[in-house]
Amino acid sequence: MLDTRHAGLLLHPTSLPGPYGIGDLGPGAWQWLSDVAESGSTLWQVLPLGPTGYGDSPYQCFSSFAGNPNLISPHVLATDGCLPERPAAPPFKSDTVDYGPVIDWKSDLLDAAWTHTAATGALATEFEEFCISEAAWLDDFARFMALKEIHGLRPWPEWAPELRDREPAALAAADARLTDAMERHRFRQFHFFRQWHEIKRRANEHGVAVIGDLPIFAAHDSADVWARRDLFELEPDGRPALVAGVPPDYFSPTGQLWGNPQYRWDRHAAEGYEWWLERLGAVLRLVDWVRIDHFRAFADYWEIPAGSPTAETGRWVDGPGDSFLGAVADRFGDIPIIAEDLGDLSPAVGELRDRFGLPGMKILQFAFDGDPANDFLPHLYPANSVSYTGTHDNDTTLGWWNAATASERSAALDYLGVDGSDIVWDMIGASLHSAAAFSIVPVQDVLALGTTARMNLPGRPDGNWRWRLVEGQLTTEHLARFRRLVDATDR
Repeated sequence: MLDTRHAGLLLHPTSLPGPYGIGDLGPGAWQWLSDVAESGSTLWQVLPLGPTGYGDSPYQCFSSFAGNPNLISPHVLATDGCLPERPAAPPFKSDTVDYGPVIDWKSDLLDAAWTHTAATGALATEFEEFCISEAAWLDDFARFMALKEIHGLRPWPEWAPELRDREPAALAAADARLTDAMERHRFRQFHFFRQWHEIKRRANEHGVAVIGDLPIFAAHDSADVWARRDLFELEPDGRPALVAGVPPDYFSPTGQLWGNPQYRWDRHAAEGYEWWLERLGAVLRLVDWVRIDHFRAFADYWEIPAGSPTAETGRWVDGPGDSFLGAVADRFGDIPIIAEDLGDLSPAVGELRDRFGLPGMKILQFAFDGDPANDFLPHLYPANSVSYTGTHDNDTTLGWWNAATASERSAALDYLGVDGSDIVWDMIGASLHSAAAFSIVPVQDVLALGTTARMNLPGRPDGNWRWRLVEGQLTTEHLARFRRLVDATDR
């Protein structure tokens, strides 16, 4: 339950400025935290921090517990003695992430850091302690990544059957053969977590709470599913049997077919939801709040037979509901969860959210269809909610405005009482003035950028997650203007 008013900014770490082709957890992040505080914000929202897989999406990760090694700062590695010197920056683009070349260069750099560290013994005791404390997930993750490498990065159901099926003798032989590769992946995780915890410490020192993000479904090609096949709806050969998605609606006539395997909630319940509680605990050690993507699946979810060409063939199934959230409340007390409750929802979703006092989400771009009872109109927001001009899945507010219909524009202008000459900041002001306790604004909107700065277009297989903030683009004038609104709206 949210009981105090706060404002915040939405920016994923990959979008931070810096010389190495992708945002990282070094000086660019330190400056960003100073900017967040200068803006008057006390919240910073990020996307999932896991190691990205297909399409570079933070919502399709190789692990629910591991961190993204592409976010490791070369500057910090050199400062920690894990590189002989700070590396020179290759000629990467500054305004977008070109994932292929960036990942190749970063991987080579991290391997060089591992070789240098193994020779010098830098942080050896701290690394050993990390490996012991995180062994419950780290060993399987390191093993999974090492095995993917020797199988040409193919998904785990396509591996040698004895490794796919985790036969003990085969795993023992692989561990002996892949010792160095597994240590390399443990080393990367050690530095991700070491650097992220420093970012989190600095954020909190600035009076800024971090809002993280957790996809409700695990990626099929992940260490999670490979290691705990019994918790997912899979065929004997490891392929999904039932997958996730959403049915046809106004925006998608054939629905959305995500392909993540559905959970076997009966097995999770029999174990007291321990895997899920560990997953939540892991992310809550990194952040102060967590947004759960597609929260509605805890109430009811769309189950699609694997192999279906679209999401049209499916059925609604009841989720774990009160049983699951009750276990979460027992473990964590006041549940620091923001429910992503967008889309065409059944009444059960809102009822479940409200029974546990969880704040939902309100998106201002959805408000202007001419219906005076539209739940996304700011004067109707409950205090226990989080207001956004838009999210990573929306166009920027300027992009939305440029593509809006004449009736949407007219409704927005009438409601806001403006002439449209400064529509982005008028929308920011409306979000901050709303009764919602939290108001989060994407940095692209603070900069009044158009569609080219959009972070994600759902359903597009590539070209997403690439936008970056250029050094100096966010000025003291932008920060001061935002702060004036924060102060004026008592946030």
